Amino acid sequence: MTTPWSRRGFLTACSGTALALGPGSRVSAAPDAFAALRARWRTLILGEGFSALAEPFRSRLTDLGTTASRYRAAMAPTTGSLWPDLVYADPDPDTGPESVGRSGNMNTSYTRLSTLAQAYCLPGTGLTGDTDLRDALRTGLDHLHDDVYNAGRTWYGNWYSWQIGAPQALLDVCVLLHDALPAARIAAYLAAVDHFVPDSAVGSYRGTSTGANRVDLCRVLALRGVVGASAAKVALARDALSPVFPYVTSGDGLYADGSFVQHTTVPYTGTYGSVLLGGLGLLFALLADSEWEVTDPNRQIVFDAVEHAWAPFLYNGLVMDGVAGRAISRGLSAADPKRIQQDDHVRGHALLGSIVLLGQGASAAENARWRALVKGWMQRDHYSPPLADPALSLPQLARLKGVRDDGSVTAVAEPTGHRLFPCMARATHRRPGWAAALSMADERITYYETGNGENLRGWHTGAGMLYWWGDTFGNGQYSDAFWPTVDPCRLPGTTVSRKALADAAGGEWGAPKPDVTWVGGATDGQRAAVGQHLKGLQSTLVAKRSWFFLDDAVVCLGAGITCADGTAVETTVENRNLGPAGGAPFTADGTAEPAASSWSATLTGARWAHIGGHGGYVFPGGATVRALREARDGSWATINKGGSSTVLNRTYLTMYVDHGTDPANASYAYLLLPGATAARTRARAADADWLSVLANTDSRQGVAVASLGFTGVNFWCGATAGTLTASDPCCVMISEKRDGTAVIAVSDPTRMRTSLTLTWRRAVAAVTSAPATLASAATGASLTLAFGDLTATAGATQRVAVRLG
Repeated sequence: MTTPWSRRGFLTACSGTALALGPGSRVSAAPDAFAALRARWRTLILGEGFSALAEPFRSRLTDLGTTASRYRAAMAPTTGSLWPDLVYADPDPDTGPESVGRSGNMNTSYTRLSTLAQAYCLPGTGLTGDTDLRDALRTGLDHLHDDVYNAGRTWYGNWYSWQIGAPQALLDVCVLLHDALPAARIAAYLAAVDHFVPDSAVGSYRGTSTGANRVDLCRVLALRGVVGASAAKVALARDALSPVFPYVTSGDGLYADGSFVQHTTVPYTGTYGSVLLGGLGLLFALLADSEWEVTDPNRQIVFDAVEHAWAPFLYNGLVMDGVAGRAISRGLSAADPKRIQQDDHVRGHALLGSIVLLGQGASAAENARWRALVKGWMQRDHYSPPLADPALSLPQLARLKGVRDDGSVTAVAEPTGHRLFPCMARATHRRPGWAAALSMADERITYYETGNGENLRGWHTGAGMLYWWGDTFGNGQYSDAFWPTVDPCRLPGTTVSRKALADAAGGEWGAPKPDVTWVGGATDGQRAAVGQHLKGLQSTLVAKRSWFFLDDAVVCLGAGITCADGTAVETTVENRNLGPAGGAPFTADGTAEPAASSWSATLTGARWAHIGGHGGYVFPGGATVRALREARDGSWATINKGGSSTVLNRTYLTMYVDHGTDPANASYAYLLLPGATAARTRARAADADWLSVLANTDSRQGVAVASLGFTGVNFWCGATAGTLTASDPCCVMISEKRDGTAVIAVSDPTRMRTSLTLTWRRAVAAVTSAPATLASAATGASLTLAFGDLTATAGATQRVAVRLG
């Protein structure tokens, strides 16, 4: 018979106290509020409500004990290091790469001590309550304090290690071993924290004290207050959270459109955003019902963002790589071969656990909805089941298992619909059976982020990379060694110059940005027209590119493709990761290419192509397309200086349009049909009436699909396309419905229009609803809409509903 390890048992093993509180218990009722907060934090970081004798916890606890035993055996305190493989002494301290690595070793040393403390406190590790382990922990804490992390030292390398990474781990250990540590030593450790993380670290909301970083700093301050019984520190941490909550209009934080940006220019919902969500969940739970409870009404913005900002980027348990920044390059490690690869599923699972925790502080209705969403994502993650994820912490694992086993929770299906995030140049599109995401760049949002030697070749991820996944297939597309083995100049959906770029080209921390403003789109919530004025990174390449997101397809247009780099320019239609075996069949216009060997071919006049088990591609009017199946070698070290040099091999099926060397006004047009069979792909190619390309030029790009009542046009300047005329640059999407109504969705991606006139040559009887930006409307044989100042709309869609004549 298995018996759940109780919270009382946790605390007895850790510190001898019998006090046990869950997140819903009232801290202020305890005789010692700080002891109660320590007890609660232990529960939050160790987990609760699981059996140490049942899987998956039994194996995880055994592994924890094995890891801790290895760390303890290898510990060898000497000047400059606590472990021989983690030398932190820096002979020439600065903020360069070598010093960053040394400071990271100091941080990792504290993280290992935290691992030892968890093994000491948790049941089933084989080290629970081990006095020798306790003594080793004391030795390690004292050595790191006396040798490197103390009030007399100056930081070097990465500020993060000194202000967030090391103090978080140190304070966790201080909580777990509180009653086993002499008061004088705790005081010394806290003095070190005060030195590196003074109150002034949250004195202003700027620099490294914004967004997720601010939440991390508040966690340090709050725990420093809890360990040191300082009400002022805890209150400071609570109050310093308030600048995180409100929507921002520039820089770091949450935007009203659901965007989340960190490092000023980087879309970061999936990593820094996850840290922010998880950190807030922990702090809300820690301080709930205490005299320091977070009561700022703006915290509701964060609760709203779960479905508004994070859910659109979660699909079948993964979080989309287009909002993961440089984390896409964090695979296998050179320094720690046992480290878990951090792929999109691993990042997604952590986010699911954070949503469950945050739900404990939200309303009952919100908590119920989120648990239903999480259960659905978990059930559909067949590629990487969350409860088998070795990277999940025990508390996260327990929370997710609790959701899975909760019979009162009914999983909800993936929603359908389109979401635009103009403030971070991203879009997501969901249909029954598949989902897609688009990554772009403009004067506010970087091409890509590199830094700390990471993501060295992410150059073109913002050049219109079009990701897509199937409901039951392709969920490992970007998880299975994609980033170290893919050709970085042939990312799916991108148009790029083959000009050679140096690693980290353009600068670190999101510095490189194109000087373009027309990036964005318009949507009715289900379909969309999206466009990107493209300028290549360190290149003369320019292009106008459009995507029209429909019910079963994405229509892709490119025009004005011009370059003078002296190199070839290519548009990658697809670059599908077929895994190590790579046997998916490929057919073009009914002719099959070899499935078991590498090959390349030029498909002249191609009308359609199909990759078995993936989807179809249609080329309206025919196109010359290069296709190849190739096995590619690569290593994580190639794209991340801390990555493993182990050579990996994956097979790719690639299709691209070769625009030639130094093209002038080149163009392309194709349809992506995710999940389509070969027969459906062939039928779509044969149906010449399904799609009308209204324009595909440097001044306007547009399509119409009569059977869907869809018209979409990106006006790069004032022009006419089909039945639409725009006075100025804008994006227009029209959805005509069977009930005789229509929605006209309009946006100003440039954020520069102080007025805009749009004419639709279609009989309209009346305007039934309109935004405040619509100054006037004239109906009749045609519709003329006159918009006022659109500069304050931040590129958001303005929807006008009409009754057709």
